Amino acid sequence: MSATATTTAFPYRFLAFEGVEGSGKSTQVRLLADRLRALGLDVVTTFEPGATAVGRILREVVLGSHESMTPLTELFVFCADRAEHVAEVLRPALDAGSVVLTDRYELSTWAYQGVAGEIGPYLVDRMNEIATGGLHPDMTIVLDLDPAAGLARNRRDDDPDRMESKALAFHKRVRDAYLTWASGNPATSIVVDASQPADAVHAAILAALGIPPE
Repeated sequence: MSATATTTAFPYRFLAFEGVEGSGKSTQVRLLADRLRALGLDVVTTFEPGATAVGRILREVVLGSHESMTPLTELFVFCADRAEHVAEVLRPALDAGSVVLTDRYELSTWAYQGVAGEIGPYLVDRMNEIATGGLHPDMTIVLDLDPAAGLARNRRDDDPDRMESKALAFHKRVRDAYLTWASGNPATSIVVDASQPADAVHAAILAALGIPPE
């Protein structure tokens, strides 16, 4: 299949990977990017927070410090990072014709601060709309995993960040928020069992996106 034919056949330009801590988002972004590139597509991979120069400072503020921070403060910091991310990375890549894969985007804020942090969806939706300028993913891939299992994966390095350090009950609310959102948005979301080995998760994502396996 030619690069042109592949580009025409693949219907998604902007895909976001979401999920609880330790669900394997960065691994699955890399695997999907490799597969799409093998099919002739130009792919840009990115992440939140911290994909820009300003974002790296904001990431340290919101994740590197273990000082107390209200969910509302978290919301403002994450949305500030997102505004930079859209302006400096996402829109330029999309304007250049690339397929963009991001490890976290607006749904993370909706789940973590809006639902688990109990700010409520209205304010989060308003802030996200301002930060993104209306740029939303064509498809969101939710990697579903028991939060306890995900935290166990991430805490092997004995240096959890501020989000990973939150109580298990918080992370359970995050998971429930993701699943609730996905159930209400079936046309723009895919839920994949992330408890499987990484290659099985990758195969499930390819199948759901209509991409031929390797």
